[in-house]
Amino acid sequence: MAHWLSLARAAKLVGVHRSRLQQMVAAGELASREGQVSTTELLRAFPGSIPEHTGDLERVTRIKEEAFGRRVRERMLPSQEILAQRLFAQGQELADTRRHLQRYHVLLEELLRRLAEHQDTSPASRELADWAESEFARALALDAPDRLEVLDTVLELMSAHVTVRPSGREFFVEGHDSLLQAGLKSGLGFAYGCGNGTCGLCKARVLSGEVRRIHAHDYPLSEAERTQGHVLMCCYAPVSDVQIETLEAAGPADIPEQTIVTQIRAVTPLADDTLLLHLQTPRSSRLRFLAGQSASLGTALANGADVHGTYPIASCPCDDRNIQFHVGRDEQDSLATALFAGALKARDNITLTGPTGRFVLDPTRGRPLVFAACDLGFASVKSLVEYALSADAAASMTILWLATRPDGHYLDNQCRAWVDSLDGFAFTARQHDDPAAGAAQLVESWASGARPADCDVFIAGPAPFVNAATQAFRAASVPETHLLTETLIRSQTAV
Repeated sequence: MAHWLSLARAAKLVGVHRSRLQQMVAAGELASREGQVSTTELLRAFPGSIPEHTGDLERVTRIKEEAFGRRVRERMLPSQEILAQRLFAQGQELADTRRHLQRYHVLLEELLRRLAEHQDTSPASRELADWAESEFARALALDAPDRLEVLDTVLELMSAHVTVRPSGREFFVEGHDSLLQAGLKSGLGFAYGCGNGTCGLCKARVLSGEVRRIHAHDYPLSEAERTQGHVLMCCYAPVSDVQIETLEAAGPADIPEQTIVTQIRAVTPLADDTLLLHLQTPRSSRLRFLAGQSASLGTALANGADVHGTYPIASCPCDDRNIQFHVGRDEQDSLATALFAGALKARDNITLTGPTGRFVLDPTRGRPLVFAACDLGFASVKSLVEYALSADAAASMTILWLATRPDGHYLDNQCRAWVDSLDGFAFTARQHDDPAAGAAQLVESWASGARPADCDVFIAGPAPFVNAATQAFRAASVPETHLLTETLIRSQTAV
């Protein structure tokens, strides 16, 4: 008998993007029932997904590494308590199944005995007895196990499937992650504040399934809230597959402006004229933002001078404590000048205000993504790419990166690493003194081998590059509604 799976879990098991399964269902290449597919259909469509000579546990490990995120993340078993509860639940299910099978076995044997008593009196009863005995023998025969069903059972021990209502978004909770941590890693825009059970902003209602508290919290839930199944997502983890009800940020308008005193964790050269500024927020006050947004930074130097600057955030919202910025050498930028002069160092405080900007992507659109960047415009692109990977937002991604200065491709090794490790990832780098001419050439080379009308395009860089790239993408038949731009002033500040 076939085992039925949601599209999200099926995609994880065979190691493909969910949108590919959706396209196959729409094209009639994969049969489905009420949004689910059977393991029989999966094996037919992906016959090479379960190699005969690969052990199940080895296969599970590879699935987790290649399909459960495609990015650097902590990989470990759940806590002993949660793992024990999941094992107990599966043991209970197995015991129930065995008990029912034993009862059916006794029932069938009694049926065969009674038919045998009457087979001499009626030809129909003899025919029925022969048929029942034959079918009973077939039922007792041991067929080869459904290997995908076996793998799904093993994966249920290591990860829980969470469905969010009313949005319908789905994610998996692995290791020691809480509901909030796993949701953020998967690109969901949950409301939250402290992340440690104090503010109560991450409150959600459990509609089905079982959760367990993994951290103590100070926020007092009312008796009515407890009765209705409300929990704090930052302090609870799922024991089984669950459905929760909570609101998510639909766009920049849903993210409030925050002011946080952060600490410099490191200032690291990326190239001769580019620095990586790594800030860390307090544990009790994390920055909630969307990938592609910007933030303003300011502090006072030892000599009393105030320095400030506004930069695109170069890191993923899935790590809300560690905020990164790419800062270029610029004499008109007081904060950049201080950083390059060594006037700011690790453990110094910087006040962060934000986020701002509407250069964000909608992970539910599911179209192939194209990112066009010039010089430091890559900071926003890096944040968007990491978010798209964590949210499993697109089956393919392309980066087009133009450099107008010697160190313009300051993280090209990162792009090449993505190409080497990810399916459906492409990277093109060009050097040109003129950002407008370079943009036109870059887009022209891409459009010759692409289907522009099917893509969502994000363009970031100085005004000449953004304007020229926008015109080139329009000329390549990219719809206006599929274009989003971010113009940088002095290759730094988003407007």
